[in-house]
Amino acid sequence: MLNLGSVMISSFLASLGFGVLFNIKGNKLLLAGIGGSIGGVVYQLSMQYGCSEMMAMFLGSIAFSLYSEILARICKTPVTTFIICALIPLVPGGGMYRMMLQAIQGHVDEALNIGLDTISIAGVLVLGILMVSTIMRSVFKTKRQVKRSEN
Repeated sequence: MLNLGSVMISSFLASLGFGVLFNIKGNKLLLAGIGGSIGGVVYQLSMQYGCSEMMAMFLGSIAFSLYSEILARICKTPVTTFIICALIPLVPGGGMYRMMLQAIQGHVDEALNIGLDTISIAGVLVLGILMVSTIMRSVFKTKRQVKRSEN
């Protein structure tokens, strides 16, 4: 098991690095890095408390998506500014590497198993992001409708 401090720092740095690549400036760059830390820490804590990898990824994606949605409204910035950077530490790149390695070595069945797991993890990440985005959109849409009806 990894130390939570090292997960927090490495997730922060990975997200920060991609924020630099995407040309995010100032405080938003640091806030994007914090989003990656949140996702990484929630994932690691979930794994330590006995969740499956799928559930841990789902909880991590919910955590960083919620953070990104709230922060986007506070900073008046598109939510993708924060979500893309925060997603980076949880992307299953290692699974894709292992799948390709098994395929090249001729272990097609193992490559398919790893590939299906990797695609499932990516799908769970997307599902968490979509769920939070949909809920936040409906909450703020309802809030706007209430304001309009009062005027």
